Amino acid sequence: MSSTRPIAQIITDPQTTPELRLKLEKILQMRNFAVTELGLPDNDSYRRYADIGRPYVVWNIVATEEFSLKPKQWCFPIAGCLSYKGYFEQAQAEQLAASLQAENYDVDLYGVQAYSTLNWFDDPVLNTFIASSDARLAGLLFHELAHQLIYIANDSSFNEAFAMTVQIEGVHRWLQRNSKPEKWQQFLDHQKQSEVFQDYLRATRDQLITLYQQNLPNEQMRNEKQQLLSKALEHFEGLKESGHLGHGFDRWMARGLNNARLAGIATYRELVPGFQAILQQCLGDLGCFYEETRTLSKLPEAERREKLKSVSQPELAAQNGS
Repeated sequence: MSSTRPIAQIITDPQTTPELRLKLEKILQMRNFAVTELGLPDNDSYRRYADIGRPYVVWNIVATEEFSLKPKQWCFPIAGCLSYKGYFEQAQAEQLAASLQAENYDVDLYGVQAYSTLNWFDDPVLNTFIASSDARLAGLLFHELAHQLIYIANDSSFNEAFAMTVQIEGVHRWLQRNSKPEKWQQFLDHQKQSEVFQDYLRATRDQLITLYQQNLPNEQMRNEKQQLLSKALEHFEGLKESGHLGHGFDRWMARGLNNARLAGIATYRELVPGFQAILQQCLGDLGCFYEETRTLSKLPEAERREKLKSVSQPELAAQNGS
């Protein structure tokens, strides 16, 4: 925070490189679009810039037990309980990851380009994400601002899926209005690929859940788990060979698959179809969508999860009479 300067000031500074000036100008356009077109908070977040001299602002850890897809929870006074823990120092994150692995946890340790302080501070634009593509940059801003708009303690899946839905819809609208047709088509193609990839990960999680429900000896369970994950990696390569997936997910897959990685991405994606269904019911009206989300947030956790699952699967809800 102490390194930040107003973006408007940096843009007019003759020492600013042309590349940085163009990026910051684009960010201000995106920031204003977030307010006027998406109904996101109009405050001083993402109107200042800082170069913090490292590639990530924090390093996050997700951990699960060896035969479980339920992430370990860490609880904090303001944010509540989260499915991950973040460190500003990479070495400290690596130390915790090593200690958890020694206790036989599956662990995922990854760098984070940005996060929201939930409007406690004016979050700045950082060098950690300034070089991102327009779609990635806009999505990140919209995602983090969505956390400032609606956030409930102790439910990471709800918070992240809501913000992810705002991100996807926001990028959709931004590119439609501000990009050339080829960039818009690239975004649509990427969305289709993402759906295929998420279906693949969901199927892998479902297979692991079925396995973990069996009453098997630990060693047998361990072998079955390893075989399942090996087959999942082979299936990923098969999806690429068949043309169903490109190489856009190779970097994510390079670190392999384990419970923690599959649980971590589910935190962001599992409830997105439910939120998207609510947005569709609101006929794309974001004000209506935000109100419906606030109403949903007041329900007990189990009830709101069931509501989101049922609204994304109307045929299932009809069978259950709900």
